[in-house]
Amino acid sequence: MTSAHERPVRVGVFGLLGSGNLGNDGSLEAVLGYLRADHPDAVVDALCGGPEAVTARFGIPATRLHWYRGEYRTASRVGSIASKGLGKFVDIFRTAAWVRRHDVVIVPGMGVLEATLPLRPWGFPYSLFLLCASGRLMRTRVALVSVGAAEIRNRPTRALVRWSGRLAAYRSYRDAQSRDAMRAMGVDTARDEVYPDLAFALPTPQASAPAGSPGPVCVGVMDFHGGNDDRARADEIYRRYLDGTIRFVRTLVEEGRPVRLLTGDECDASVVTAILDAVDSPLVTAAEPASLADLMKEMAAADTVVAVRYHNLICALKTGTPVLALCYAAKSDALMARMGLGTYCHPAREVDADRLLEQFRALEKRSAELRQTLTERNLAAARQLEDQFRSLTTAVFPATHHTHARRESP
Repeated sequence: MTSAHERPVRVGVFGLLGSGNLGNDGSLEAVLGYLRADHPDAVVDALCGGPEAVTARFGIPATRLHWYRGEYRTASRVGSIASKGLGKFVDIFRTAAWVRRHDVVIVPGMGVLEATLPLRPWGFPYSLFLLCASGRLMRTRVALVSVGAAEIRNRPTRALVRWSGRLAAYRSYRDAQSRDAMRAMGVDTARDEVYPDLAFALPTPQASAPAGSPGPVCVGVMDFHGGNDDRARADEIYRRYLDGTIRFVRTLVEEGRPVRLLTGDECDASVVTAILDAVDSPLVTAAEPASLADLMKEMAAADTVVAVRYHNLICALKTGTPVLALCYAAKSDALMARMGLGTYCHPAREVDADRLLEQFRALEKRSAELRQTLTERNLAAARQLEDQFRSLTTAVFPATHHTHARRESP
């Protein structure tokens, strides 16, 4: 406990949290679990994309990330363009004022240093740069914890990401490729460590035996149009991904397999609708997950999972359910290799339904063996994240809180 003469440490969490992305919110949940266990007296609040949702779900005060409420809408009229520009200026002072109130600011996981999905430099990369620059100016330690990174070609985005990394007081990555990418973009990563994604620290629901034979298949979908470098062929990529997924689901249904469609972000609902319209069968149903815990419950009851979104893959892996990954970025390939399923990857940009079915059947034949492998890899990931949280405490928290965390640990 904090003694009478000690001020509680003030911790801020930052990111596109509460905005409908289940993976981002799962990373926040993992960090809040760490803070409540190791720093129970810490005063925590958030600067985030969806403050109302964060407060409602996690019970912490939250402030809107952007002054301009239309930040995520495309600005086409003169008035909206001017307002968005003014917002970027106002956010300099809003961000600095928020950072100044804290001893530590944590950016919990997420792909904050990558552009594997469409991204404009003056969107989140600019916000992250303001955070890290404010931290350096205000002497508040900013920690990028188990974050994802990828080498970026767009020069303004690359510069903002590089300087964000350089200005942070602490950096760790969710895979070695992320650390390599930051090094390639000019950040000294000699002291940076690699740990599993923060979602591996979340509780795992009890696996339940699938009812009936053959058992259900969970298919995680995504409103996928490629990344920053694919804008010219975004519609083609989406159509090929959707058509391949529909063919895959239709074949499973023809074989009598129940299929459960899962999302990872609010924007994925349109893909679910398209599949349900194309495959008219009672064997195809859709879940409405509100958290990674909901996703894991669905996947724990499945024979097999096929998924695109990174955190959908993690949920399947955590439950020990064999998963086939539709990979849209190197992070997915790295995750699958780390968990012993590197053979079962398929390119999301070039979905071939026949090849996908072939890989799916090969995966199911090795189901029992792969479940045992996942049990062992999950135990290792949990131990590594315990090391991560100890490292984070030592690196960025005031010395008195190191003592409390050690004293109160079992």
